[in-house]
Amino acid sequence: MIVVLILLSLLSLTGTLFYIVAAVLTCRFFTQKRTERPEPLPAVSILVPVCGLEARAWQNWSSLCEQDYPVYEVLFGVQDPHDPAIPVLKEICKTYPHRARWYLCNKICGINRKASNVSQLFAYACHEVIVETDSDVRVNSHYLATLTQPLVDPKVGVVTCGYIDHHPQRLGAAFLAMGRCIDFIPSVLIARFLDRGLRFAIGPTVLLRREALEKIGGFEIALDRIGEDYQLGYAAWRAGYRVELSTYILDNDCADESLVKAVQRELRWSRSIRSNRGNQYFGMVLMFGTVYSALLWGLFPAPWTLGVFLGVQGIRWLQAIVSMILMGTPRLLLWLWLLPLRDVMSFLIWLGGCFGNRIYWRGRWLRVYRHGQLQEIVKDSQES
Repeated sequence: MIVVLILLSLLSLTGTLFYIVAAVLTCRFFTQKRTERPEPLPAVSILVPVCGLEARAWQNWSSLCEQDYPVYEVLFGVQDPHDPAIPVLKEICKTYPHRARWYLCNKICGINRKASNVSQLFAYACHEVIVETDSDVRVNSHYLATLTQPLVDPKVGVVTCGYIDHHPQRLGAAFLAMGRCIDFIPSVLIARFLDRGLRFAIGPTVLLRREALEKIGGFEIALDRIGEDYQLGYAAWRAGYRVELSTYILDNDCADESLVKAVQRELRWSRSIRSNRGNQYFGMVLMFGTVYSALLWGLFPAPWTLGVFLGVQGIRWLQAIVSMILMGTPRLLLWLWLLPLRDVMSFLIWLGGCFGNRIYWRGRWLRVYRHGQLQEIVKDSQES
């Protein structure tokens, strides 16, 4: 048992260090002033692959068309000619006739249907800066202006940004939002610090210079891989471009997500991350200080283990509050009571991600292999 005692003590310590470093890097990144901007502002093509109709689709899509930005276009692509989103897209294009267009991208080019959609949509893009964004995000009018700021450096070929549901209404949505805010984005900042820059892109918005996108082979490089955001950023980094993280935090609409679906989604992400990042995934074992300190106190009850437990918990709560405030998501503070469950589930999801390679993604069962390679194992399956 002495080995278990020492191991849990060390893991509690490393978890605490993770929380401290995460808080410091979060403060440093989100409090830096960035006033430079490229002159003139580059023209932008926003590509939005659409599959189905989200509850707040109109609000999400219209926000993309109301940017305080001089020259840009918004292109929507759908694969199914009977997609329920099409009537709304037609209305969007009618409301913003000089800004928005929609296209039927119904050629199936690979297993990753999203990459297939956006690769066809890219053919209609007119401008030199390309922004791929998911259909379930809502942005403010300064989205493009903020996102293009890093392009003042000609070495930057890719810009990416974090994403959080700013106003979660259900437990599942709050579960996802909290994980992204207090764990995912801080861990990206730590990777950025350790690697002296990002080597991948994240999330539902990826900005690319056209020249960088064409040099790496276009969106086609992700047709049979999961995590096209990761693939695009990694390929650009290998090609010699810088990948920069924007201070803009997307409002990712997960308001109707149930807890079960949220856990399924995060398990898919975990297995996808393991397939793309390899052994680096297992380094995440050091992130779960609250879980290890709880086990330490539970298995070895003593005043000093109770002190360790309370100390780790206090630092974790402080780090969570700092992240929520600096990332502009103060409404998440109402869900702070969820933090213990969030930490336990994060550990279990990470553990589940260490094993297996099956994922469920938009009605299909897939296997994910090294470097995100996909193989479809059950076609036309229905979600139970």
